[in-house]
Amino acid sequence: MTTLKVGIASYGEMKARTMAVARGERRLSSDEPKVWFTSTESFAKVLSAGNRELLRVIAEKMPTSLDELAQITGKAKSNLSRTLRTMESYGLIRLEYGERGRIIPKVIYDRVELDLPLTVSRKAS
Repeated sequence: MTTLKVGIASYGEMKARTMAVARGERRLSSDEPKVWFTSTESFAKVLSAGNRELLRVIAEKMPTSLDELAQITGKAKSNLSRTLRTMESYGLIRLEYGERGRIIPKVIYDRVELDLPLTVSRKAS
């Protein structure tokens, strides 16, 4: 089973984290989230019931093009393209290019785990 670990952080928190890693002040551990959302609302929107169903269909039917996926789902190709690009930006899927420029969606993970601390941990000074 392949799991994508995601977290929730503000843009400022994500930037500070990235800068601390770049400066060598912080190391990322293997159990930390790999993908970040700016809010629980954005997480819920990207992984809505409809979008999870779309991921299931892609994983099970393995369409070889957006046209085929549109036929299977009954959704407009333009809407699918927009949704899939968003999912790709969060690392949920990979869009590969096939023959004659066909875009082939591939599901990368079969599970998403949300790391959502409810309190701020404070380091001892």
